[in-house]
Amino acid sequence: MQGFTACNSAPKKAEEKSTEAEKELFIGLQLWSVKDNMNEDVTATLKAVGESGYKFVETAGYGDGKMYGIDPVEFKNLCESNGLQFLGAHTGQSVPTEENWDETMAWWDTCIAAHKAAGVKWIVQPSMGGSAYESLDGIKAYCEYFNAVGEKCNAAGIRFGYHNHDKEFTTEYEGKPLYDWMLELTDPEKVMFQLDLYWIAEGGKNAVDYFEKYPGRFELWHIKDEKELGESGKMDFASVFAEREKSGAKYGIVEVERYNFDPLVSCEKSLDYLKSQDYVDFTNKKSLTE
Repeated sequence: MQGFTACNSAPKKAEEKSTEAEKELFIGLQLWSVKDNMNEDVTATLKAVGESGYKFVETAGYGDGKMYGIDPVEFKNLCESNGLQFLGAHTGQSVPTEENWDETMAWWDTCIAAHKAAGVKWIVQPSMGGSAYESLDGIKAYCEYFNAVGEKCNAAGIRFGYHNHDKEFTTEYEGKPLYDWMLELTDPEKVMFQLDLYWIAEGGKNAVDYFEKYPGRFELWHIKDEKELGESGKMDFASVFAEREKSGAKYGIVEVERYNFDPLVSCEKSLDYLKSQDYVDFTNKKSLTE
């Protein structure tokens, strides 16, 4: 993808910067971005995330019916006390065998109940096991599994989805990328996709091409760069945001996995970058949360 960063534009006047600083984006943070901070002090970390301007969080710390070791409702309340909504989560299990299918589905029942208690809107599985990348039958099994999980989530009023990395685009079966097989083998009513804008580019594909071919399937975006947003000069966020409506994206979630600064500072700088870009349109909170 062609490069685009704020540094390519002319310097902005002080009054223009002031206006940008007031731009309120309904953008969330994937808490994996600050995982070490969350492990050290959940309360202090959520306070810092809220103060930096993020409006909601997506977790990456579910286990045994709790979020980061905290009761689901208590965690929701803690988020809200810091100006954050708890809207989504990353968690999941590898595709089960016939022998442990019931056990895996029981795990999902507990997981879904915990997230329903917290009022989340979506649960996203963030990765797949090796079998998905070994054969077409392997990815077909995952898609069947995801459809089953999605049906369970639907019954609880929660959307289920999948988050990509780059390998879904570099692995092909019968001349078609694995990611395309996933889009075609999953039921749109049961499975949506959280498109990671950085990883699709790393996989050699263009997000806009996927919006054209599979409109409406990408209900969530992970907005990511090599480090802080705009840092690499590689990401053409402008062309992607121009097609947000076609993609189906309702929520934008920042994720930072490598850093030039302390993780909390990197996350704040990434949000500030989005605020400085006129093309960013995750601003209408009412339409996004209905």
